[in-house]
Amino acid sequence: MTDIEKLADMIRNHHRIVFFGGAGVSTESDIPDFRGANGLYRQKTDLPWTPEEMLSHHFFEEHPVEFFTNYASFTEAMLKASPNRAHYVLADWERKGKLSAVVTQNIDGLHQRAGSRNVLELHGSVLRNYCIGCGKSFTVDKFLSLCHPVPHCPVCGGIIKPDVVLYEEPLDMDTMQDAMEAIQEADMLIIGGTSLVVYPAAGFIDYFTGDSLVMINRDETAKDSSCDLVFHDSIGKVLDEAAKMADAE
Repeated sequence: MTDIEKLADMIRNHHRIVFFGGAGVSTESDIPDFRGANGLYRQKTDLPWTPEEMLSHHFFEEHPVEFFTNYASFTEAMLKASPNRAHYVLADWERKGKLSAVVTQNIDGLHQRAGSRNVLELHGSVLRNYCIGCGKSFTVDKFLSLCHPVPHCPVCGGIIKPDVVLYEEPLDMDTMQDAMEAIQEADMLIIGGTSLVVYPAAGFIDYFTGDSLVMINRDETAKDSSCDLVFHDSIGKVLDEAAKMADAE
């Protein structure tokens, strides 16, 4: 039996699957990751700051013009992206009652656009924004329309902040708890597109107590040896082939 046949068999026989995904899921929708060969952190700019620093809390506070100029461009690129095969397969599994949750480190909202409903966004979402003064919420389109360059709330004049977790900021406690519980209750965990080096999110997989652990990532990770199956391949390709094979029997 090939590894893809083994994966299809696992999918067929499990009904509380959780998918834990990172930036590699969205690279197949042409959204660059952070640490890869063509990642955001390797891109050259004429600015005196690194891309990583420009996504930090202190940069948001100290250089608001540069922060929002960079962030608005980043957000517009994400909004142009479309869900890929991985997103659609996961949404289909949820509809069929096989997948109980998607836990994602991504902020692009592509899982929801593909049809997934129970998506736990550890690092927030570019689709949500709020005024740090009065708490009023803003859609991403309204937020972008106010970025000239720093978005101010039309109600109180406060700065509108994206609902994303910047470097130096803690994760949302409720989302963390929901993610840990979903993983703990899963009978199968599929990890996809993450290097598992960003904590505390990467540590969540240690809560898994099920019987089938699968890794799908183009590069090796420190957790490969702990997995029942490992695929160093396209996430969309692997999930799509396994889904079709599982449905065929």
